[in-house]
Amino acid sequence: MADFSILDFIPLRNDATPAEALRHAVNLAQHAEAWGYRRFWLAEHHNMPWIASAATAVMVGHIAGQTRHIRVGAGGIMLTNHAPLVVAEQFGTLESLYPGRIDLGLGRAPGAADRTVQALRRSPDALSNFPKDVVELQTFLGPLRPGQAVQAVPGAGLEVPLWILGSSLYSAELAAALGLPFGFAGQFAPAAMLSALALYREKFQPSRQLDHPRVMIGVNVVAADSDMQAQRLFTSVQRAFLGMKRDTPDRLQPPVDNMDSYWTDAEKLDVEATLSCSFIGTPATIAPELKRFIAATAADEIVVVNNLYSHAAQLRSFELLADIAKALT
Repeated sequence: MADFSILDFIPLRNDATPAEALRHAVNLAQHAEAWGYRRFWLAEHHNMPWIASAATAVMVGHIAGQTRHIRVGAGGIMLTNHAPLVVAEQFGTLESLYPGRIDLGLGRAPGAADRTVQALRRSPDALSNFPKDVVELQTFLGPLRPGQAVQAVPGAGLEVPLWILGSSLYSAELAAALGLPFGFAGQFAPAAMLSALALYREKFQPSRQLDHPRVMIGVNVVAADSDMQAQRLFTSVQRAFLGMKRDTPDRLQPPVDNMDSYWTDAEKLDVEATLSCSFIGTPATIAPELKRFIAATAADEIVVVNNLYSHAAQLRSFELLADIAKALT
C-alpha cells in the first residue's frame, strides 16, 4: 500500500501569532516523525493571511534541525518565483546540513495572485520558462561538468531528489518527460487527477533519478473521535476556501456548527467540488474510503493536508491517521 506523508501550510489561526504557528509546525513534524510518516513537506504561498509557510526553505531547514530522520522538503518551491541557481544553493546547503533527508518539489504556479507576483519582482512570462528552469536546476544539482562556468556551491553533485508538482496534464507530461516523480494537488484541484495520472504513467521516460513512475496525491484528511466532530472541524477549511474564492482571504477561522449561513448554494457547490478529494470522519469511516481511493488511483504515496483551527485537533487527526495508515499496509 501507499506511504503516508504530511504537507503543512503552517496555518495561521485567527487567535495566534506567526511565532506560535511556526512552533506548532515544528511540534507537528516531531509528532509526525514519531508516528511513522515518511515526509514532512511545506508549501510556498505568498500574501495569504492564513498561511505562514512563505519562507519555505528557511522552515525546511528549521524543521530538519528539530527532527532526526523524517524526510523534510518543499511541496513545493514555486520555481517561477526564483532563479534556479538560488534554489540549487539553498537546497544544496540543506542537503549538506541534513544529508539524505531533503526533498525538493517544484511547482509552476507562482503561489500568489498577479499583484503579489509583481511584488515578488517576477514576470508572469516566467511560467513559460518552467521546463527550462527545471532542467537548469537539475544541472546545478547534478555532477559538475568540465569547464562549467557557473556552479551551485553547495549544490553541485548533491542530486537533491526533485519532484514535479501540479494539478494539470501539463505538469504530468513534464514530469513524465523528465523522468521525475509526480505529485498531484488533489487537495484543492482534483478535476484532472485521473487523466493526469494516466498521462504521466503512459508517457514516463526513465531517468538518472527514477526508473519507473512514482505518484504522490495530495488529499485533505480530518480524523476525529466522531463523524460529527470531524465535519465540524473541517468547516475551518471550508471557510478558508470560501474566503479565497470571494477574494477576501483572512486568518484561519474557528469551526462552526453549520456552514449554511456562510455561503450561497452556488458557493457551497464550488467549495465542495474544490475540496472533493477529502476524507472526513472517524477512523472507521475514513479507512475504507482511503483504501478504495488508493486502489483506484494506484498512488504510491498519499500526502495529507490538514489545516485545522485547533493545533490539538490537528495532532489528534494525524495520530488517528497514522493508525489507519499502519492498518492499510
